Amino acid sequence: PNPSPSYGRTEYSVCEIEPTLHWRQYAPSGKIPKKFFKPTDKRTDMGAQWKARHKEIAANAKGKIFGKLAKEIMVAAKGGADPDSNSRLRLVVEQAKKASMPKDTLDRAIKKGAGLLDGGAQLERLVYEGFAPHRVPVIVECLSDNVNRTKSSMNVLFRKGQLGTEGSVSWDFSYVGMIEATPNNKEADPEVAAIEAGAQDLEPSEEGATLFITDVTDMDTVCKALPAQGFTVVSAQLGYRPKNPVTIANEAELEEVQAFLEAIDEDDDVQNVYVGLAG
Repeated sequence: PNPSPSYGRTEYSVCEIEPTLHWRQYAPSGKIPKKFFKPTDKRTDMGAQWKARHKEIAANAKGKIFGKLAKEIMVAAKGGADPDSNSRLRLVVEQAKKASMPKDTLDRAIKKGAGLLDGGAQLERLVYEGFAPHRVPVIVECLSDNVNRTKSSMNVLFRKGQLGTEGSVSWDFSYVGMIEATPNNKEADPEVAAIEAGAQDLEPSEEGATLFITDVTDMDTVCKALPAQGFTVVSAQLGYRPKNPVTIANEAELEEVQAFLEAIDEDDDVQNVYVGLAG
């Protein structure tokens, strides 16, 4: 078995797919995990079955991605259906296009959120704070059409950790803009780009990308400025960045934390999970 970095209990190896809006911060880097797996078994007599399994996983993963993106679009569209005048909606629409969301699905989500269709979205953003096993701080963002259902789910999911109250762990996180961008050429300098675009900080991300950290109010401005500095924006999201991430050296304890996070991530109402866990 070849476990993924974020999910320690899997029989599949990690395979990158389209960028998603799902910021699952199991480490402070703000990377977007590529939660798409392909089988590693090479036996020829099992080839057809492995291929079928891969297609099933691909379809399920993409369906979940589109579902979460649609929710984000509907919430953003409450501020207006025109991406040109609604910066929040524009960023989410760009994410949806990069994830290959069908145009009909995207347009329908915008119209629902803007109240242009009957039965428009009544989604509420909910935030839960607490601890994973071994006192690892966690912030969970949900989008839900049923507050009682979501609250009940969180109570159950946090049984192996500790569900806190508002402010119980958020004081140990910074609420910032996080922009992942890739260089267009070898001459593109991340440090120069951060200074010129107005980013607060930066750190290496996956596969040569850079994560630019911004003030909440500056994220859209920095997104627009990065292309002129030789960078293509892959994703942009407001979220929580841990100030003092916890280090867990014991492998068994780390697996407990990962299992806890995986269970929360699988809940349909959960949009984002932010964790103060050192990579």
